[in-house]
Amino acid sequence: MGTPIQKKERILAVDALRGFAVMGIVLLHNIEHFNFYSFPPPATGLLGWFDTHIWDTLFFLFSGKAYAIFALLFGFTFYLQSRSSEKRGEDFKNRYMWRLLLLLGFGFINASFFPGEILVLYAILGFVLVPVRHWSNKAVFILALFLMLQPLEWVKVICAVVNPEFAPKQMIYSLGDVYPQLGGTSWWEMVKANFVTGQLASLNWAWCYGRVFQTSSLFMFGMLLGRMGYFSASAPESLSRSRSFWRRVLYVSIPSAFVMYFVKEFVFSQIDSKFILETMKTILNSWYNLFFMLTLVSAFLLLYWANNGKVQRWLAPYGQMSLTDYVMQSVIGSFLYFGYGLALHKVCGNTYSFLIGCAFFLAQLAFAHWWFRHYRRGPLETIWHKLTWMGSRNK
Repeated sequence: MGTPIQKKERILAVDALRGFAVMGIVLLHNIEHFNFYSFPPPATGLLGWFDTHIWDTLFFLFSGKAYAIFALLFGFTFYLQSRSSEKRGEDFKNRYMWRLLLLLGFGFINASFFPGEILVLYAILGFVLVPVRHWSNKAVFILALFLMLQPLEWVKVICAVVNPEFAPKQMIYSLGDVYPQLGGTSWWEMVKANFVTGQLASLNWAWCYGRVFQTSSLFMFGMLLGRMGYFSASAPESLSRSRSFWRRVLYVSIPSAFVMYFVKEFVFSQIDSKFILETMKTILNSWYNLFFMLTLVSAFLLLYWANNGKVQRWLAPYGQMSLTDYVMQSVIGSFLYFGYGLALHKVCGNTYSFLIGCAFFLAQLAFAHWWFRHYRRGPLETIWHKLTWMGSRNK
């Protein structure tokens, strides 16, 4: 089962990494105006240059990668909680499924403000860990790898090759359907549109563009990494083992991401069919993002262990309250950019939105550091924990 993971190490290393992922998500959501793609024209050519390069840089660094780190650590957290329950002689299954239903409730609240949120998806897909939790490492690895290969997308490619007329409509719901409400002045109309159409569009997009299979796979890989102790650095031998593993990951992921970038661009240039092109983009982009994400994770952890967390440790409190961070950024972000609030989508391009995102992140970070000087868990994390363990003596 690997090296035991101590609570102190988990907070300092894993929560710092989670904080890094949430930071990337917050910055991306701000320049996207929380999925409301309405932007003013740049006032000057220089501002337009900054707008373009800030957008490209943030998407290059975080798009498809920050959420993947989040998903990987979701599976790791499941391992920690399940292992802790098993040590007490309990089966975490029922408590975990109840915990997912609670997460679904938080997701519904979040979805009311932000079309495109991921908590509902995580709550639904989190159930995949229940039947595999006692499988062997080899069996879980094979299933996770199969899901990462995007089997549904390959079926689409085969069908389109056999029958060139095969091109079913995939996006039944679109985020563009809620734009009138996002730009409108009614908070209630915005909430209604986001809660129903916005969430259906988000789930529809996740199904059509590979996120369902990739997220499920990452949940399982995160659980496996926990089992095998590759986040552990609680003792010299475990630190050496973890460093060796993530060093090997780094050596493989960097050239793999580099090669995959050029391979996918070449493959895309050779495809004439629009349907096959979109399907191959889903497959190859998901693999590219996987290797890039592994590069970020391994580099982050190796740097953390090299300097004993002196640089990254400041992100740990932020990562400890990731649920609060995520919901808070949706509620406040919608007020900043949507029509019912300050309607900053009319005046803020990518550069100004990025600066707002940086200020927002720093404010959340300062709040997290203040909060944990007085409390054990974040605000929403406290509610989630208490409801998860209600009726149990083991809290």
